[in-house]
Amino acid sequence: MSALKPGLKLGCIADDFTGATDLANNLVRSGMRVVQTIGVPSAPLAADVDAVVVALKSRTIPATEAIAQSLEALKWLQAQGHNGQSPQIYFKYCSTFDSTPEGNIGPVTEALMDALDTDFTIATPAFPDNGRTVFKGYLFAGNVLLNESGMQNHPLTPMTDANLVRVMQAQTKRKVGLIDYKAVAQGEAAIYERIAALRAEGVGVAVVDATSNADLLLLGPALKDMPLVTAGSGVAIGLPANFGLQPSQQASQLPAAGGLQAVVSGSCSVATNAQVAHFKATGRPARAIDPASLMHGQSDAVVKDVLAWAAPLLKDGPVLVYSTAEPEAVKQVQAQLGVAEAGALVEHALAAVARGLVGLGVGQLVVAGGETSGACVQALGIAQLQIGPQIDPGVPWCHAPSTTGGVHITLKSGNFGTEDFFSKAFTVLA
Repeated sequence: MSALKPGLKLGCIADDFTGATDLANNLVRSGMRVVQTIGVPSAPLAADVDAVVVALKSRTIPATEAIAQSLEALKWLQAQGHNGQSPQIYFKYCSTFDSTPEGNIGPVTEALMDALDTDFTIATPAFPDNGRTVFKGYLFAGNVLLNESGMQNHPLTPMTDANLVRVMQAQTKRKVGLIDYKAVAQGEAAIYERIAALRAEGVGVAVVDATSNADLLLLGPALKDMPLVTAGSGVAIGLPANFGLQPSQQASQLPAAGGLQAVVSGSCSVATNAQVAHFKATGRPARAIDPASLMHGQSDAVVKDVLAWAAPLLKDGPVLVYSTAEPEAVKQVQAQLGVAEAGALVEHALAAVARGLVGLGVGQLVVAGGETSGACVQALGIAQLQIGPQIDPGVPWCHAPSTTGGVHITLKSGNFGTEDFFSKAFTVLA
């Protein structure tokens, strides 16, 4: 590894907690020393690291609040630069571009551009390792367009258009353009040429095609001097080399794991539904939480009942507590409670379950779903995570230190992971 000057090189702002660990995972695997914080820290950075990922819970909150939180994170990250030099900033969002016509990807991108006084940035959620590719500006999830992948049924951010130029344009005042696969395939010089042409046309944000990791590695050098990069986690694989860094296995070593094992799942994605079904098919104990049962102040009683069920079972292996459901069932509950209220009730209950499980001795905890992960991390009082070995692309184990030895936790995006993820995850720590 090349000798490096001390100081922060890359400052990252992630719009949810699973996305933050996804990004940190790719950076660690590419050789960066990374600290992930939960929210904006109140104190200066103590460690000498190459990158910091500030994990926010801003994906689905009102755009004005998302902007305020992101600008607060930006200000803190800029203050951590070496000798007054601000790090490159990376705004990370989901590989399925989760958003609505109101935001929050577009509004946050524009606010960061204004704060950094830059007139151009790129946008691409491409993450080929997890089947997220962009071709001619269209986002594919696996072999189908995004709007045919199940994401059209997302309870909070239904994605009904796979054309990212259109999606981004609906959220931004700046003109949105495209750096297509032909320019990307020709490498750094061609990408620079395309950027220059787009800027001449008044384009401020360019969606970038990428269908393979090779495309992302070709894109990386062209982003070296860009003050702001916006992307999913895939682009991260091409950035560490800009700072003279090479992959290192030492970067992902965690303290030895201990304690009992459990899974808490709140995602309603197609992938997580399959993971819940697979876990149940293995015969392991699983307990569903019906969102309707949380109404009328019954949440505390439901949580107490779930923990009483789990307590005698944990000694024999992992248990699963889930609110995961099929889209039609989710819509029925939302019709009764409203979208925001239904989501908040479930998040609060699962976070209380997670806190209770750790209190029962769980030291290895899998959490599925971005909103659920955010709520659980906050309920557990976790302020910082050390990034460890990868379970599946985009999903690493992490370690949250504490005076009692800490907890190993993985925060899984709803759409990520193989069907056997809930069982397989614990073998990685064995």
